[in-house]
Amino acid sequence: MNTLKTRLRVLHGDEIALGPGKVALLAGIEQTGTLAEAARLLGMSYTRAWNLLRTMNACFKTPLVESERGGTERGHAALTETGRAVLALYRRMEEESLRAADPAWQKLRRHLADSSVRHT
Repeated sequence: MNTLKTRLRVLHGDEIALGPGKVALLAGIEQTGTLAEAARLLGMSYTRAWNLLRTMNACFKTPLVESERGGTERGHAALTETGRAVLALYRRMEEESLRAADPAWQKLRRHLADSSVRHT
């Protein structure tokens, strides 16, 4: 089956402030409550997740995530009010992009080969 998928990226200078991977990380933090668990859920290293989070927090006026280091107890991470708003707005932009592209997509997909045919 042929589908259309958006991949929006929000640039802040030369940095990608927000994109599909960073949004997935925010959603993972919201779901699990820790950066380590969110990283594990997404199959990325903790270091990679931490670097993505640092970039996001630096690109916005206020941090998207607040975290406490684990130490002897388990660490904690939570989306801030700004983080929740940014996540919701990004998802809204994805939905609106798909709706806006739909008329052209319906015409374009008529030109695609049958997806059940294997190409070698």
